[in-house]
Amino acid sequence: MSSLLNELIAQDDEDTQKGKFLTFQLGEEVFGIEIKFVTEIIGMYPITFIPEVPAYVKGIINLRGKIIPVIDMRLKFKKEPIEYDDRTCIVVIDMFEISIGLIVDCVAEVLKISDENIAPPPNYRIGKNNKYIRGIGKVGENIKLLLDCEKIISENEFETIANIS
Repeated sequence: MSSLLNELIAQDDEDTQKGKFLTFQLGEEVFGIEIKFVTEIIGMYPITFIPEVPAYVKGIINLRGKIIPVIDMRLKFKKEPIEYDDRTCIVVIDMFEISIGLIVDCVAEVLKISDENIAPPPNYRIGKNNKYIRGIGKVGENIKLLLDCEKIISENEFETIANIS
């Protein structure tokens, strides 16, 4: 009986998260990731440099005793780096049982975007970054580029990052 209750609770949690996206900015663009991947949002932490990793991997942080690799999403998406400020934050996500921090310019809001307001990404490649786009969310007159958390990091990159944490 208890396993059925746990299953129903988990299903209810998943239903309440369905269609919800945490949106954040990188420059003028607004991106969204499914809220189910987000564990927390924190201010900037002291980052410890790690040698011989891709340039977008800024290093690691110690978050309450847990070592978390941190990725600068500007660098990952080949945008110009900027100085971190008081709006810069780290979005901690869980993927494949490891936590990863994503450095973003600022967090905007949590939005509910229904399936009918999500268009598939273009079939053609608009640069190499298109592979990360899960869909294009239409919110009023604005659009949000919805990222596929499971594709932000390639398999090879994931192995490198998993070995850090």
